[in-house]
Amino acid sequence: MKQLAVGIDIGGTNSVFGLVDREGNMYGEGVIPTKKYPDFDQYLEELYIGIQSIIKAYDEPCELVGIGIGAPNANYYQGTIENAANLIWQGRVPFVEKFKKYFPNLPVIITNDANAAAIGEMMYGAAKGMRDFIVVTLGTGLGSGFVANGEMIYGSDSYAGELGHVVISGGERQCGCGRKGCLETYVSATGIKRTAFKLLADHLEESEFRNVTYNDLTAEMITKAALAGDPLAIEAYEYTGMMLGKALADAVTITSPEAIILFGGLAKAGKYIFEPTKRSMEMNMLRNFRNKVKLLPSGISGKNAAVLGASSLAWQEREKGRK
Repeated sequence: MKQLAVGIDIGGTNSVFGLVDREGNMYGEGVIPTKKYPDFDQYLEELYIGIQSIIKAYDEPCELVGIGIGAPNANYYQGTIENAANLIWQGRVPFVEKFKKYFPNLPVIITNDANAAAIGEMMYGAAKGMRDFIVVTLGTGLGSGFVANGEMIYGSDSYAGELGHVVISGGERQCGCGRKGCLETYVSATGIKRTAFKLLADHLEESEFRNVTYNDLTAEMITKAALAGDPLAIEAYEYTGMMLGKALADAVTITSPEAIILFGGLAKAGKYIFEPTKRSMEMNMLRNFRNKVKLLPSGISGKNAAVLGASSLAWQEREKGRK
């Protein structure tokens, strides 16, 4: 009988879920609109119905081994989502406790989406076989997952490894967390937009962005422009990579990773983000670490990456139980 895990990625707009085997192959996928269900209990019921529908659509008998969930502000220890700014449910949401009522005989594990991506890379992707690495997710914000000696670093309260909220020296940009100068205000989809508009103000050369409003500009547009040779877009990525490289050089001194893996939208810019990041990282690195740490693209990047990452939580939990 085929053994499968359920992976669930909870986003502010949609929740995507699927069935995944131990090798990272997907067997069915579904989606429900997160925003449609301000009543959390109704949301869980719809999520359960959606999962049951893809299980029924699978044309062979299967055994579920567990459910893994990636979500913003998820607390691995408590099984909760806590004060997630981009989710419709506010405060402390007891996700695992309530969802286990639908799956009482299965392990249900939740963690933040960046940690899920890190475990997914270790199970299926670029970190396969590694025991010490960092995953940096470059989306609307900047998330990160730190793995040391083969274990995710959660800290005492499940909130360890918030690289996006390390304050950059001299940084003045206001962050959504209420502070100034957080890394994600410079290195993220929103951060690179802010950089592009500052460059437009500081320079006079032509750019396709001069007739685009701030609200209409997207990080994807900047990436496409850089790939097409737009000098301002390339400079925006140079600056973004410089800031990221500085932060990564500091992070390396803490966990001494074998590799750092970039995951998410900005990583699709290829050399335009990787080359300046690598240069800056090596330039600012403590001598003992120079030219030792690999900077790699995600090995699970693609349509189902978030679901794969979430499902890996269930497989990891199963393998812990066997030891």
